[in-house]
Amino acid sequence: MVKIRKPKKDNKEIIPIENPEIIGESISKTEEFLNKNKNLIYILSGSLILLFILFSTYNFIKDNQNIEAQEEMFQAVYYFEQDSLVKALNGDGNNYGFLEIIDEYSLSDAANLSHYYAGVSYLKLGNYNNAISYLLPYSSSDLLLQARAYSLIGDAYVELQDYNNAIKYFKLASSNNPNEYFTPKYILKLALVYEKIDDLNSAINSYDQIIDEFKDSPEFQISLKNKSRLEGLI
Repeated sequence: MVKIRKPKKDNKEIIPIENPEIIGESISKTEEFLNKNKNLIYILSGSLILLFILFSTYNFIKDNQNIEAQEEMFQAVYYFEQDSLVKALNGDGNNYGFLEIIDEYSLSDAANLSHYYAGVSYLKLGNYNNAISYLLPYSSSDLLLQARAYSLIGDAYVELQDYNNAIKYFKLASSNNPNEYFTPKYILKLALVYEKIDDLNSAINSYDQIIDEFKDSPEFQISLKNKSRLEGLI
């Protein structure tokens, strides 16, 4: 008996044909939406273009300012290193000082760094309020300089006898990227301020932190002695 083979089914995917009326309706709705909201679309498109232009312009200006400001800053840093702090701040008539760099190149990285140098200069000159006002805007991802700036702000507040703010900034300094060399110095400053305001328990806690975490630091022996002295007082 001869078997009759059934023809194999075609396994190709069957793609349904869209109804032309449905396609036409979708296009019509899209056109209607665009017509109703064309003003909003124009505004959004214009805003995006404007933002792109502003962003590009900002980056162009910033790049140019960085190049110029770095060149201007060279002489100011030289005066700073020579302890000619007034010239470092105000310039010498031919070259900008840190204050002019901050004003003229406000978008540049050099202006940010000039805030640090200006703050240190004012601190050395005994102008503690100006030291604080210039150090506060300074911001850096550097592992050491940002903590150093916080500590210097704390020093200025100590000189102004504003001990609460001094404590705040010594805490910021000691918690910012802790390291074996600088962090115990900041904690020691914090402990001494606690002593100034007669918060002896907090001072002892700060000395304990140095004793426990920084045994190889020069502040270790000072902390042992100061802790023993305070425990005798309590």
